[in-house]
Amino acid sequence: MITGAHAIIYSKNSDADRAFLKDVLGLGHVDVGGGWLIFGLPPSEVAVHPGEKDSVHELYLMCDDIELFCATLEAKRIKSSPVKDQGWGLLTTVTLPGGGELGVYEPRHARPVDPAKSAAKPKKSAPAKKSAPAKKSAPAKKAAPAKKAAPAKKAAPAKKAAPAKKAAPTKKAAPAKAKAKKTAKKPASARS
Repeated sequence: MITGAHAIIYSKNSDADRAFLKDVLGLGHVDVGGGWLIFGLPPSEVAVHPGEKDSVHELYLMCDDIELFCATLEAKRIKSSPVKDQGWGLLTTVTLPGGGELGVYEPRHARPVDPAKSAAKPKKSAPAKKSAPAKKSAPAKKAAPAKKAAPAKKAAPAKKAAPAKKAAPTKKAAPAKAKAKKTAKKPASARS
């Protein structure tokens, strides 16, 4: 039913604000003609608050780390307001080049699940269930073990030979210990 949201920022200097969104915030975009850029946003949410008037809308961007966000802006010589703990999140505002203010916050409230991700998970698991039975019913794999029966006979004697080789080093290790004991006794007898 709803496939996305389109937010509009009105600005007295739209070119400068578009450059800010593209170059400073690094938002991906498409040019729909004549330099009109539409920017992609990460998963979003909408809330309805009680108010005195209708048709009043606000836009806030969200980030994972507000302190890092502010430091990144400061490194680019862009000022942001001091961070305020609002309870629901840590909020700062950025003055856009066109003069408008844009709120950015690190949410402390619960976030809704991204419908695209939650819808994609069942689709991924359903094909995996369908492909597993197809592998079990493949008759070609049943014919292949008959050919492998002869190599299995060859493998059996090789397995018997392997333990014999393991036993031989154990026997060699025992005489080496005996020699070491004899060597240790000789210097002791030479001292007495």
